[in-house]
Amino acid sequence: MFVDNNLILSGSIAQITGAPGGPGQTTATITGQTVTGASAVNSTSSLDLSQARDIGEGADVYARFQITTTFAGLTALDIQVCSSDDAAQSTNVTVHNSLQAIPVANLTAGSMFTLQLSPYISPQGPNTTSRSQRYWWFRYNPTGTGTAGAVYADIGIEIQDGRDFYASGFAII
Repeated sequence: MFVDNNLILSGSIAQITGAPGGPGQTTATITGQTVTGASAVNSTSSLDLSQARDIGEGADVYARFQITTTFAGLTALDIQVCSSDDAAQSTNVTVHNSLQAIPVANLTAGSMFTLQLSPYISPQGPNTTSRSQRYWWFRYNPTGTGTAGAVYADIGIEIQDGRDFYASGFAII
């Protein structure tokens, strides 16, 4: 799976060379954005669609979320894909898609969630809801007061959970 740094909207990835896999091996450490308290939290970054970039033209595009720190204190978390006219994420906010109330029991470290994004996310696209909105971002709405929890989130064209399951004795050639 490839990750574009400009498409990471919550958290970060640090590359480590010469990691425990041996000399010359490269691994990555994923750090999530802390989401605590009783109020909505917006992603630390937004996607500025006025900048020329290919974020998957002609392909399905997904918002991908990974829980990096188990949530505690709240009862559920609603994860939303939003857009707005300004970088401050406050003018003409539109919610495009939502994972709705994910119970805290499902918000454990390593859990992954995805949302398919609209195929018309360009500011010049035919979708009148998002056509003039320049910035796309994520919003985390807690039910209750969160005392712990963190999310890594990005945008990509594939869903990969790293958990392929094959029958015993199955060979991949």
